[in-house]
Amino acid sequence: MKKHLSILAAGLVIGAAALQFSTAASGDDGWVTLLDSSKKGDWDEVGKANWAMKDGALVADKLDGKDLSYLVSKNQYKDFQIRAEFWTDEDANSGIFIRCEGNKVIDSKVCYEVNIFDKRPDPTYGTGAIVDVGKVDPMPKAAGKWNVYEITAQGPHFVVTLNGQKTVDAQDSKHANGYIALQYGSGVVKFRKVQIKPL
Repeated sequence: MKKHLSILAAGLVIGAAALQFSTAASGDDGWVTLLDSSKKGDWDEVGKANWAMKDGALVADKLDGKDLSYLVSKNQYKDFQIRAEFWTDEDANSGIFIRCEGNKVIDSKVCYEVNIFDKRPDPTYGTGAIVDVGKVDPMPKAAGKWNVYEITAQGPHFVVTLNGQKTVDAQDSKHANGYIALQYGSGVVKFRKVQIKPL
């Protein structure tokens, strides 16, 4: 009887672990993991950079050519929340592009650009801003530390928080849905985790 109970207990522990793993893989509470510390995820690349997994983060520090580099999602999204953990140095130009109209040309004219750019000449649309949609004042600095972006797009309403501080609360209706893209422009850029939750 004792042996039977210990086998049953072991089975329950293994079953619980398997359930926990399968839940994490498919996303907790509706969250879908696009990249994490163990895998780059499945992206199309527009432009070329030296993206590589290093020490639990997806890192780029050099362009291969003149064009900026973007990792573009396979799927399109309409209303969603994004949680992204990133690290940049002071010279970095990066961003998270949302609702991109296509997956071949990525820029702030055909997408919304949630910026990561501490040295942007006009800081109004620097780190924490949505370029040409939601200004930031004062602009927070992201360089030299791990940061968490939370981006919510619901209909024409956009809210961006950086490390718990709301930086944008804006309305715009140019782009209703589209692809997500991670940008590498310059400096050192690292993404440790990117998740999306359709709303």
